[in-house]
Parts: sequence; structure tokens; C-alpha cells
Amino acid sequence: MTRFDLTGKTAIVTGAGRGIGKALALGLAEAGAEVAVVARTQKDLDETVQAIEAKGGKAYPITADLTASGAAEQVVAQTVEALGGLHILINNAGMNIRKKANEVTEEEWDRVVDLNLKASFFMCQAAGKIMCEQKYGRIVNIASVAGVVAMRTGIAYGSSKAGVIQMTKVLALEWSKFGVNINAIAPWYFRTPLTEALLSDEEYLQEILQRTPSGRIGDVEDLVGPAIFLSSDAAAYVTGQTISVDGGMSVYGF
Repeated sequence: MTRFDLTGKTAIVTGAGRGIGKALALGLAEAGAEVAVVARTQKDLDETVQAIEAKGGKAYPITADLTASGAAEQVVAQTVEALGGLHILINNAGMNIRKKANEVTEEEWDRVVDLNLKASFFMCQAAGKIMCEQKYGRIVNIASVAGVVAMRTGIAYGSSKAGVIQMTKVLALEWSKFGVNINAIAPWYFRTPLTEALLSDEEYLQEILQRTPSGRIGDVEDLVGPAIFLSSDAAAYVTGQTISVDGGMSVYGF
């Protein structure tokens, strides 16, 4: 359907070197977008670019630490220069430190919140300046069900992702009148390099599955459709929303 077609659009996907970000970058490229892929590791970026180009897409790699001062503005400027514009931002870069609340250090709190929330905001801000001026834009923030329901560990992560959800609402309130739609996706457990160790623990895996009505762990491909929808004209009247992609987990919590 043409409403889901991203041909002629340019996009940024952060955290695109592996896992969810790589899958989303590939998905947007397959839908027709030219994609600037952002990550800290050049090797991972090269593999993402090669995967996109192997399927006939166009990708531009940007190596960046998004927690560094001014990084967001530089990434956006490089994208516009290389691809000729900016229409879509997928804020995916993130991290987690799983500890009980009374064990978290100030340095660990700052690391998680600086990347998951602060860097996401300043990416939104840098992209939003262009999008508001051109009266068109789509921003998709990758949140988490941990920002909606309480988890037993990961206090900094859950707090940061709750912040992402609220940030999404506030930005939608401010920018929708300029034709810029901002939404979020809240995933549950997905098989990625970051969750591999956790999900290899059979007891932990079974506990997760018991709390997932669909009875399975998510595959990163399950996120591609929602991301394309929110990035496309099919979602022209959708803004300020968070879509849980969680196999039904958030229906009753954990």
C-alpha cells in the first residue's frame, strides 16, 4: 500500500549496529527510505550498511557517542548533508544496568539516563528543528514496557523509559501542529545480543514466558511493522501514543 511506502524519505536510526536498531534500519530501507545508521562501533555499522545495500537500499554510516555534548546536532547535520534532508527519526540507542535499587551507583544511574532519555531528547530536538520548519516529520522513540509496569530490577532503566514515554507525549503536544508526529514503541523481551545471556538462563526464560500471553519471546522483526507504520503516512493522525509490542505482557504486568 502506498500509504506505508517510505520512498523519497530520509531517516536516522540510532543504535543501528545490532539487534533492534539494525532490524529497524533494514525495515525502513526495505520500505524505500534512505537511512543514516548511527552507532558507536564502526564494525557493527559497516555490517548494517552492507546488509541494507545487499537488498538494494541506501545507507549512510555515522559513528557517534550520542551522550557527548553536541553529538545530536552533528548527527542530524551529517544526515542532511549526506542524504539531502530528514523526515524520520527512530530513537533506539539505549542501555540497561540490572541492579536492585539500593545497589545502583550515581555513575550507573547517569550512564543509563544520559543515553536512554537525555540523548533521545536532544536527538528529538535536533531533528525537530528541521521537521517543524519543513512542516513534516515522524519521530519514533523506542521505550519499553518497563516504563509502563514495574520491574524487579533496572530502576534507572525503567525510570528513563517512563521518561521517554512522557517526553513523547509532551513533544507531540508541542509539534503536531507543525505536521510532526511523535510516537513510541514499548517492547518486552526480544532476542538481541543484549538479552542473550538473560534468556539463556532456562529458569528465567520460563518465568518470562509464563508472563507473556503469546507464549514466546519477541523476534526483532516483530517491531519492524509498527515502526514502518508510525514512520509512514498511514499514521498521519497518530501522535503522542505508545504502542506496546509485548505479546500481551502489559495486560497484567510482571
